[in-house]
Amino acid sequence: MSTNAYIKYLTQQLVEYFNLTKKERKEKRRHRKEDKNHGMSHWFGIVPFALSMFVRKTIKK
Repeated sequence: MSTNAYIKYLTQQLVEYFNLTKKERKEKRRHRKEDKNHGMSHWFGIVPFALSMFVRKTIKK
């Protein structure tokens, strides 16, 4: 990708972002945040999560 094409893409994205209303931007950000996978489960599966729950449970007792 050439520098000009990259700058053109960035300016298009900025213009699209600034054309949204504040409410739409917040909604888009919230939606994007909800769709994210959590790091540990994404990279290592459910096992680290289960172990952490087990450890928390034993510490509370």
